[in-house]
Amino acid sequence: MEHSHHEHSEHQDHDKHAGHSVAMFKDKFWLSFLLTLPVLAYSEMIQHWFSFTPPTFPGSQYVPFVFSTIIFVYGGLVFIKSAWGELKAKLPGMMTLISLAIITAYVYSVATQFFIEGDGFFWELATLVTIMLLGHWLEMASVAKAENALDAISKLLPDKAEKLVNGKPQQVLVSELKVGDLVLIRPGSSIPVDGVIVDGSSAVDEAAITGESKPVSKTTNDEVIAGTGNQDGSLTVKVTKIGQDTALAGIMRLVAEAQSSKSNVQILADKAAFYLTIIAIATSIATFIFWLIAKDASFALERSVTVLIIACPHALGLAIPLVVSISTALSAKNGLLVRKRLALEAARKLDWVLFDKTGTLTKGEHGVTDVWATKGYTEEDILHLTASLEQNSEHIVGKGIVKKAEEQHVHLDKVANFKALPGLGVQGTLHGNEVYIAASYRYIEESKLTVPAEIAKMVKQAAKEGKTEVYLITDKKVVGALGLADIVREQSKQTIATLKSMGIKTAMITGDSDEVAAYVSKQLGLDQYFAEVKPEDKAAKVKELQKNGQKVAMVGDGINDAPALTQADIGIAIGAGTDVAIKSADIILVKSDPQDVVKVINLSKATYRKMLQNLGWATGYNVFAIPLAAGVLYGSGIVLAPALGAVLMSVSTIVVAFNAQLLRRLNLGKTS
Repeated sequence: MEHSHHEHSEHQDHDKHAGHSVAMFKDKFWLSFLLTLPVLAYSEMIQHWFSFTPPTFPGSQYVPFVFSTIIFVYGGLVFIKSAWGELKAKLPGMMTLISLAIITAYVYSVATQFFIEGDGFFWELATLVTIMLLGHWLEMASVAKAENALDAISKLLPDKAEKLVNGKPQQVLVSELKVGDLVLIRPGSSIPVDGVIVDGSSAVDEAAITGESKPVSKTTNDEVIAGTGNQDGSLTVKVTKIGQDTALAGIMRLVAEAQSSKSNVQILADKAAFYLTIIAIATSIATFIFWLIAKDASFALERSVTVLIIACPHALGLAIPLVVSISTALSAKNGLLVRKRLALEAARKLDWVLFDKTGTLTKGEHGVTDVWATKGYTEEDILHLTASLEQNSEHIVGKGIVKKAEEQHVHLDKVANFKALPGLGVQGTLHGNEVYIAASYRYIEESKLTVPAEIAKMVKQAAKEGKTEVYLITDKKVVGALGLADIVREQSKQTIATLKSMGIKTAMITGDSDEVAAYVSKQLGLDQYFAEVKPEDKAAKVKELQKNGQKVAMVGDGINDAPALTQADIGIAIGAGTDVAIKSADIILVKSDPQDVVKVINLSKATYRKMLQNLGWATGYNVFAIPLAAGVLYGSGIVLAPALGAVLMSVSTIVVAFNAQLLRRLNLGKTS
């Protein structure tokens, strides 16, 4: 992923590999097509069909031979070279079949021209090679079009950056930047590295990396990620990660792994091609022997050659790769990073989805759920006073209270004589002379205070639900309290409901207390929950759900869930932004949205459906064409000409290519 060249040469480097084949097949197709026209014009059968006679000249009978030879060498050798590779690898497949067909057709036709009685196949050979080239050109073009997800990702990175040297911006290549360099990022430009803002504030569009659709506002000390887009402000960024260490490089590595991991269905298609080769050769030999006895040698040869020519399962070669590449592009677009294709294929057969609680079903941050006040105070007073005390707190509970005050636009007062009470709470003077304390229940016990009856009952109930209580105390009296809880994500309810409607059972696993787990579980309508589970015991719980061959997907945030993610049939990590390299997961939900689990299942079902449809189309053609070519219906006057076989084959290829493209229109969010 080095961006050391300029855009231009970088692109050329890439196209040598990818674009080369598309252009090559395109050129070979057009030239072969033009050369095929005279072959057709000078073929007796065509003249007979269309009853016309081309101008004759000395040697005109050799036109088909000469032009077909050029076509065979120029257009056909590509296939023969590839077939040689397949045979060396002891894996005869697609190319072997095509080569068998064209070599047989060519050798047979040359023999009839000079040595034996019979009608040559020159015009069939010419059209066959031309149609094969067309099929390959279409295939290469559609594969190239199935937007290589890696290309799409690498385009997010700019080539050049403006490095600040003595305070002045200088254009340098991104590859020359070092950690610690300062980079100026202008409004509207792409961020070239992972870094920390040292000056300026702006909104940054991080959709490509985190899937967060709204631009995120950033200011000093905030992190920025390579490949995201700066919006309206100017930023000075200190480089923290470059090249292979950036989040983007991590994502690219995962996508590359996914693309190279072979799919089960692909293995099926390769097997099908292998068997077709065997069937084609066997049928061809049987056909020859049968007609040799039943009719004569030239008819027998013609039929057996036709069988070989027709058995090329062109569509088969296209059936799976096209679907795979389109589904890769589709998943990347939907914020799903598929590391293992097999996991995606298995997702259509899930019985259970097991969610980690904190950070997956919940946001992993404390939010205020209740505010209770005693006589003489309003709820707003309690929030105002407690948040004023907590405004500099680093503690998760304190932060939650301050956040609530900000949301409610409650103003905060300055605190004097601030003092932390370690493990209990904080105290300080507000409004000039009143000392206030915000503390936990333990402080109340230690100071032997009582909770006023008017709020005691509600506080007790909240504690049962696993909420954290904070008491506000002044002058040795409790004047109010707040309840906080880990906030359940809005999307969690929807996800659980959707999974239920799809007939999939849901469960939750957490290290939290039984009360908390029961409360969240009830809120969400889960089928089962495991509470007070230590991280090292999570995998055992997954095993428990897997008994009787049940298929389980585990959804976790990947830090302490690694063993469980690995144990599950499918490990799904919720990985916002930079933690993408969660090694133990098979699929990563970039947006940290549990609803994307549904997308994974939908994509899995749709991809599998398409693959099976395509395999059906591709093999169905052969099941129909091979017997006809062998002359099964010869008695009824139906014999399949090689050229017609080639046309049929192209039709099946185009159907398969078109069918795969339909996958692009899939909306993964819908419940099926």
